[in-house]
Amino acid sequence: MRLTRHPSNPVLMPNVFNDWEALNVFNPSVVFHQGLFHMHYRAQGSDYVSRIGYAVSEDGIVWNRLQRPVLSPSADFEARGVEDPRVTELDGRFYMAYTAYGRAGAHPEVGQTATGITPMYAVSDNLITWQRLGPVVVGEDNKDHALFPAKVGGRYVSFHRRPPSIWLAFSDDMRSWDGHVEVMGPRPELWDGKRIGAGGPPILTDEGWLILYHGYDDKHVYCLGTALLDLDDPSRVLKRPSTAILEPQETWEIKGDVPNVVFGTANPVVDGQVYLYYGGADRVIGLATAPLDELLAWTIAEG
Repeated sequence: MRLTRHPSNPVLMPNVFNDWEALNVFNPSVVFHQGLFHMHYRAQGSDYVSRIGYAVSEDGIVWNRLQRPVLSPSADFEARGVEDPRVTELDGRFYMAYTAYGRAGAHPEVGQTATGITPMYAVSDNLITWQRLGPVVVGEDNKDHALFPAKVGGRYVSFHRRPPSIWLAFSDDMRSWDGHVEVMGPRPELWDGKRIGAGGPPILTDEGWLILYHGYDDKHVYCLGTALLDLDDPSRVLKRPSTAILEPQETWEIKGDVPNVVFGTANPVVDGQVYLYYGGADRVIGLATAPLDELLAWTIAEG
């Protein structure tokens, strides 16, 4: 199965009139809330420091942007950027997974020391102002985390990545995480043979948790695929097709700040359609769609 790219692609491009997003905009989060699409996206300007911007849309294609970032680095361990937002709505609040990239240092808001590449969470009630909650893990380079849109066994569940695999962690309060367990690893000789990581928040279906994830091979070509996880035990993989559903083929997916990349970080379902938003070559944002029932049926049949 192949997703259908939208003819208006790319749906978001750098804005040369705002220095903080003049170079690259990519790897977005998108949630559908109260009839609108809300996007949070990673942006880079001339200083190459990543900040997170916000945009809103009625149709998921044409976007109106806020002219300032909604999240910027505020401590040493974020000094080189806040990256790759993934927002989940859960119990009436919005939780943003983002990667802190920087140096060692205690954060004034969360009081914990982190180094290098750290998977962080923040929370909001309005999608604009965010309060940092803290890291999933510290002391290791870790990223590609995303929160499940429902609790499992009464606990919060998050993806994260201990290279080269996708892992899970569990929490009672979104601040302390435990129960770390590996879910999936690379598959040699396939498109995801070198390293894999989670995409957007998993999609809850009657058949299981449908996930869209990225992976790359020895040629460093990033593609996207699907898998199905058990509802009650998401560490158990039920289905995992061997072929990708999206791979770089457009010029703006092949040529950019990092070549040959489609990097999906959002997959909201609206009126039965999966809207996959992804970074193209770390420069622009693309959209591809598929009916949820067809994507799920294909995953089950091919997995």
